[in-house]
Amino acid sequence: RLLKMEEFFPESFRLDIKDERDAFFKLCKEEQIWICKPGSSNQGRGIFLFKTPSAINTVRAKLCSTNEYLIDKNMSYRAPQARIVQRYIEKPLLLEGKKFDVRSYLLVACTAPYVLFFAQGYVRLTCLNYDAASDDLTVHLTNQYMQKKNSLYSQLKEETVWRMERFNSYVNEKFRKSNGLPKDWVFTVFTKRMQQIMLQCFLAAKHKLACKLGYFDLIGCDFLIDENFKVWLLEMNSNPALHTNCKVLREIIPAVVYESL
Repeated sequence: RLLKMEEFFPESFRLDIKDERDAFFKLCKEEQIWICKPGSSNQGRGIFLFKTPSAINTVRAKLCSTNEYLIDKNMSYRAPQARIVQRYIEKPLLLEGKKFDVRSYLLVACTAPYVLFFAQGYVRLTCLNYDAASDDLTVHLTNQYMQKKNSLYSQLKEETVWRMERFNSYVNEKFRKSNGLPKDWVFTVFTKRMQQIMLQCFLAAKHKLACKLGYFDLIGCDFLIDENFKVWLLEMNSNPALHTNCKVLREIIPAVVYESL
């Protein structure tokens, strides 16, 4: 069964497409949090949060003035930088009070014929406890590049990445009974959901892939679980980071690379 977008992907708009940009600005009238991400970037660079209508109005005015300047100067039209603005999930599931997401892997091993593989990855946690109202991006973004900017990273870095086995044990112990989850929810329900979402995204994009021998790619897929245990796809990353900053990554990343090759 194919999923509807709203079942797994937060409401999102492209700011470089006028119709989507206008739809977003029309929608944003009350106090909501939105996250803005640049396209073709990584490591959390260029990401910021909209928390108030005034902040959104500032961006809208900037986009309008840029377009008017280009037209007024008879310059060739340049579209705004490709950016995604996405509804922020304000009530994520927390691990020991900290926000987290899960990096898993999709290997497109071949396109003639299509061959796909899934690999479990790891859990990425923040150094600080979660607070939706915080202006500190290290509270909201879990990747290692961003967490390194936190002053506590040097003493907490081994706790910013968990193996999936530890995550599974934690969910079994802390949430299984209170939320009516099946045993080993992480390795059963959650894993199947990730695979279902990955497959659907591949089916949506496969017509853009060249069908030839020797064509392959390793894609890093980031998932967030909210407090109701709903699974959300945040993004899919080509050229995912393969750094080994801590013990868990030194165990996981080389195995993912070796198995991919």
